Amino acid sequence: MSLLKHWSCHLVLTLTAFIGAESDDEYYLTRWSRCFYSSHDLSDMVFIDDIYFNKQLIVQFNSTVGSFEGFNEYGTSVAEGWNNGPFLITERTYIDTECRFNVKKREKALHDKAVKPKVKLSLVKQSGGSYPAMLICSAYEFYPQHIKVSWLRDGEVMTSEMTSVMELADGDWYYQVHSEMAYIPRSGEKISCMVEHASSTQPIITNWDPSLPDSEKIKIGIGSSVLVLGVITAAAGLIYYKKSMGQWK
Repeated sequence: MSLLKHWSCHLVLTLTAFIGAESDDEYYLTRWSRCFYSSHDLSDMVFIDDIYFNKQLIVQFNSTVGSFEGFNEYGTSVAEGWNNGPFLITERTYIDTECRFNVKKREKALHDKAVKPKVKLSLVKQSGGSYPAMLICSAYEFYPQHIKVSWLRDGEVMTSEMTSVMELADGDWYYQVHSEMAYIPRSGEKISCMVEHASSTQPIITNWDPSLPDSEKIKIGIGSSVLVLGVITAAAGLIYYKKSMGQWK
């Protein structure tokens, strides 16, 4: 789920109402309803409603499909009945009455407690393998956990390049995520990392500067400082020398 925010509710009910169970604690129906979104206007909201029987998924409603789908013989028969009844109409309204309604209601509280991620881009060179280097986009010390990391080339989202994402908990209520992308330098291109998180109303975009790695920039900075200091010292010495020569005349 990595990339998208979600709101969910988890209900556990006995299956007695659906089949003839011998006891109330023998068979269980689990319903897990989830709302996924990444845009601030909630236009890409997706509602997924899963029905499990004893931990096995039997029926699912996906708002992008607009109907129920069965995953075994019993689930298929249940889905067919629901698709031809009033329950389907009710289910289709949940994306507005449950998802968007509750997210809008709770979004402010979420923003008040959210912590904006710190973002850093780094390059790791490889001695072997198919790619000479990997670009790593690291977002860390953020809250809540759900975050979306994307790579941009000249402002367009990259979809075909090899990427991997690793999410970790810091152990102090904050989270971190690291996204890797195979990096093959191309002349004139602009590579950026875009991070979307509840703490920011706008995407956080960090551009990669391929001119010099950080270590080289530090070395040049130190070298320049030493050179300037040397020039100043030499100038001071020359002035002192001239003044000393004037006193001996």
